[in-house]
Amino acid sequence: MATVAERRRIARLIHRFGFGPRPNEFSALLSAGFNGAAEKILNAPKTDAFADSQTPPRVSDQGKRPAPNSAGVVSYATEKRAQLSSLLLWWLDRMVLSEHPLRERMTWFWHGHWATSYQKVDDALPMYLQNQTLRKFALGNFADMSRAMVNDGALIFWLDGQTNTIKAPNENLSRELMELFTLGVNRYSESDVRETAKALTGYKVDKSSGAVTFLPKQHYSSPISFLGTRGTFDASSLSNFLVARNDCALFITERLWYRFISSSQPLGDQTLVNSFKDRDIASLVKAIGTHRALDDENNAMVKSPLDWFIATCRAMNITPSQFSNVGALRNNLNLLGQVPFFPPNVGGWPVDQAWLSTSSAQYRISFATSLIKEGDLSPIEDLPARNRIDGLADWLGVAEWSARTKLALTGARKDPARMTLLALCSPEYVVSA
Repeated sequence: MATVAERRRIARLIHRFGFGPRPNEFSALLSAGFNGAAEKILNAPKTDAFADSQTPPRVSDQGKRPAPNSAGVVSYATEKRAQLSSLLLWWLDRMVLSEHPLRERMTWFWHGHWATSYQKVDDALPMYLQNQTLRKFALGNFADMSRAMVNDGALIFWLDGQTNTIKAPNENLSRELMELFTLGVNRYSESDVRETAKALTGYKVDKSSGAVTFLPKQHYSSPISFLGTRGTFDASSLSNFLVARNDCALFITERLWYRFISSSQPLGDQTLVNSFKDRDIASLVKAIGTHRALDDENNAMVKSPLDWFIATCRAMNITPSQFSNVGALRNNLNLLGQVPFFPPNVGGWPVDQAWLSTSSAQYRISFATSLIKEGDLSPIEDLPARNRIDGLADWLGVAEWSARTKLALTGARKDPARMTLLALCSPEYVVSA
């Protein structure tokens, strides 16, 4: 029988790197031991039975919005809402149903890193194309990802890159490229921002399709000086230069540590940074997922609303697109503060303790109640009442229940729905302890 420490370590693996277990999965991982569990969770196969056969979302280039009060404006708006809904449900399904969720987990991580919001982009197709780019490189080479992203239509539009001209450089993209995407805070100067903005001139975006066109005559082609170098750069060569810097290896390692291990304890381990020396994301993910810090009891993390929702759906065999009221899914995620494709700002979503509040607890209870009504509770219903508390922990991937939670669960052993509700909203499930 696995110790509490080993249960906790494997629970952290499956919840932080795999969106939570499906029925019977946690027990199988416990039987395999930590090394076996890590081998399964942290190595994404090239094929996925669900993801490879999933129908793409219904998104297309809608062109320019019709003039106000014109004949086509209503149908245009209706189609726009339908495309956004199709895109959102398509990705939620992938996160819940993919046979091996690490790639989707990392796509979700990178969406928060290169945070781009539909709120401003306002077209589903460029958001879908960006999502596909993030997935393509999610576990690949970060240099390749960064080059693709600085040439991504949704990101360029989101950060006003299409208004960046030789006569009036817009510094938004250049600033965030260094501060939030590649180097980190205080690792560049304001002069560096002004100079690198010049390298990002000449890129124009067709908003509805996301297509990017480079116009050489509108690009600043003279040498620029920044970060101790001087030369001529465009978006791709600028990205290559930034990603090759030691600051980039440290920063990206810090970001994964912050999101997957601890938001309060500093990195403090150069060996992890060294694992990213070739900018191979998969190597870094595996190094972080098998790091001894995963054993530290102090490194508990609160699940984000999306993490909690996806884990709940995986446990109860709920397919988001088949939910009886799909609009309610988005509304509930919105109440909890986290809807895919709608990060609050370019810094992405908050993490850990920021998700704990009295209002979020009430919203979570209401949301869980609606999910339980349509979920498959057989993993707990089929057990004798006396076995349900331990069975619930194995079903949901919980290391152990506190005495207080166990007391509450004991009182509900004869009511599987009530018992499941208490478990889904318990500190032990909401927090990846």
